[in-house]
Amino acid sequence: MPSASESKGASARSTRSDAVRNRQVLLDAAAEVFVASGVDAPIREIAARAGVGTGTVYRHFPTRADLVVAVYRHQVEACAEAGPALLADSASPFAALHAWAGLFVDFLVTKHGLADAMRADSGGFEALHAYFLDRLVPVCAQLLDAAADAGEIGPGTRAYELMRGIGNLCAGSDDDSRYDPRRLVGLLLQGLRQAE
Repeated sequence: MPSASESKGASARSTRSDAVRNRQVLLDAAAEVFVASGVDAPIREIAARAGVGTGTVYRHFPTRADLVVAVYRHQVEACAEAGPALLADSASPFAALHAWAGLFVDFLVTKHGLADAMRADSGGFEALHAYFLDRLVPVCAQLLDAAADAGEIGPGTRAYELMRGIGNLCAGSDDDSRYDPRRLVGLLLQGLRQAE
């Protein structure tokens, strides 16, 4: 029979894992809401999507800026981890690159409101941007190299350039419902195939 201290330790670990799980659910829900409604979406909408009360959101993220930054970091990590997984599971390196670009577009749509949410903290924004580049440029480069090695695209496309191009195609997409950045990103990627 476990001692009282062992039971207490197991309970604390369970509580910590529940808190981590709840935080992940909140971040996933916030990312979905931000993509659909922007970073100014009501907190109650995020809470409803996560299946929690608004107090739970504020307990984890006392300010909107805290939530936006956490979603940003969460999505950077998801994008970074998706690259190798897509390479392993996709029919071809180009298919992995195309799927990853779709995730990157989703991320950029969420990121759009970050500057406004962090207006007062330019140093924090710069640090996040450096983190973004450090984590995602190597992943994009890995996907491009794999597609080039497989003969699916021409060599020489630099990851930073491609990511910047995708970012430029996503800029302003929230201002015009007739504009579909995904379609244009698809055309950009097809252009890489024709560069062989």
